[in-house]
Amino acid sequence: MSDALPSSTAASAHSAALDRDDEVLSGEAVAIEVQPVGLFLRALGALIDGALCWAIYLGYIAVRLWLIVTIADSALDRILGVLALVTAFLVVPCAIETLTHGRSLGRLAVGGRIVRVDGGAAGFRHAFIRALVGVFETYMTFGAVAFLTGAFTARSQRLGDLVAGTYCQKVRTPRLSPRPIAMPPGLEAWAAIADVARMPDRLARRISQFLDSAPQLLPAARARIAQELLAEASAFISPVPAAPPEVVLVAATVLRRERESRALRLADERVQKLSGLDVGV
Repeated sequence: MSDALPSSTAASAHSAALDRDDEVLSGEAVAIEVQPVGLFLRALGALIDGALCWAIYLGYIAVRLWLIVTIADSALDRILGVLALVTAFLVVPCAIETLTHGRSLGRLAVGGRIVRVDGGAAGFRHAFIRALVGVFETYMTFGAVAFLTGAFTARSQRLGDLVAGTYCQKVRTPRLSPRPIAMPPGLEAWAAIADVARMPDRLARRISQFLDSAPQLLPAARARIAQELLAEASAFISPVPAAPPEVVLVAATVLRRERESRALRLADERVQKLSGLDVGV
């Protein structure tokens, strides 16, 4: 019995550490769940943005060839060539990212946005650093440095992201349809006497995600995850009914939801009564 407690505690700590990889803390110290764009989607977006930059530079080359007769000064020709390079591969990416608040043509296509590592909006400084480093890691090395760096970072950050303190956050997520759940049959008597305390937000979120995705899981994995979640949630459920783990999780979720809804409804009624008294006075 004594050996089971440390192992469950270690498992809880490990799962909490995994949760923190996909969370940032807001200024009010509230954990916000975020999801970075994957490596291959980032590579696809970079290809689209790179194609735009090359199109701008090749457009300059076409105009230069068209006006080659009028450009007699070779020094001026070289200066214009350098300005075209800087404009196409540094100024344009930086300006687009700054004006669109972290978006670009490629990131619009893959549903991403550049944000700071703390979840805040990226500004001109971040865009300039990313564009400047991107000249080396994306164009001078044909994307090899950016791809390797993204492959070995948790949020698929390229070298420019690491220097600027940014990453690409997914902003296009599939719409979730709520799945109504009801008290499992046979647990009505238990629900009348049970006490389900408020669970930690991470644990409650994991239970909700499991109940939503349970029908798509394999039976063995479904039973294993339900047993692990119940082992963590049992400290907040009294008494724990003699039922399968997933059924207990459903019952505890329904009971907690109903009691919180009732508490909110009573609070609203109390506020309305107090407001009525204030109006009468």
